[in-house]
Amino acid sequence: MSSPTLTDRAPRAQTAMPGIIGGLGPLAHIALERRLIAESARRGATRDGDHPVWILINAADVPDRTASLADGSDGCARSLVRYGRVLEAAGADFLIVACNTAHAFHRRVQAELSIPWLHLIDHTAAAIARRHPGIERVGVLATDGTLRASLYQRSLLELGIATVAPGVGSDLQTEVMDAIYAPGWGIKASGVEIAARAQAAVWRAVHWLEQHGAELVIAGCTELSAALETLTLSTTLPLPWLDPLEVAAQLTIDLAYGAAGAVVAPGRAPLRKASR
Repeated sequence: MSSPTLTDRAPRAQTAMPGIIGGLGPLAHIALERRLIAESARRGATRDGDHPVWILINAADVPDRTASLADGSDGCARSLVRYGRVLEAAGADFLIVACNTAHAFHRRVQAELSIPWLHLIDHTAAAIARRHPGIERVGVLATDGTLRASLYQRSLLELGIATVAPGVGSDLQTEVMDAIYAPGWGIKASGVEIAARAQAAVWRAVHWLEQHGAELVIAGCTELSAALETLTLSTTLPLPWLDPLEVAAQLTIDLAYGAAGAVVAPGRAPLRKASR
């Protein structure tokens, strides 16, 4: 007799509810949800009920994170708190924000929430150290805001890993920012398609990182995750890349089902559900 398949068994018991703040930009949560579904399928999901339930809010009106860091305004942090509380009230037990730059506001926002916000940057750095023991130099492609806030630089340095990135204001970094933001062809502006011009700009940036000693590239912006995913379908990149959204998807499913050892922050205790 053949072994029962997942569709023959009762679905796994979900023990925690993920809450996702998306819309930062338009493709961010879509890219994350695609990875959540792929990861769930990789673990054996074959029908609707095999996938976890999550709550998502398309918070498209959160002020731009890079602009907020540049001008020192607090609208972005206040919006993240507001939407975090909406998800908390709706039943979320932990929070994922599908935006790298938003993590510059993590400490302030977390202090005003009762549920934990998973720190995507720290988890990505920990994943690199775990998957690539001995790696010395990692390339970071990201927004000006993420680079200025030293988000990946700080997390990786704590693990003994150096970083290389285009300088803010350099021609190359300006091209990366245009690939994300440019009206008409930037990734935020082009709907669900990634324009060829944006793909070419991202490829050149990866090539520059390879020339400057990087062994691996982090897609340190959700738009760049989408661009690099598209590029890998049509060309060979000069370097391997790591997708923080993939890290987020794996951890989200671990936490949703109470996987042994799953933690909301590297080195911290396992998730405890908020009392309501």
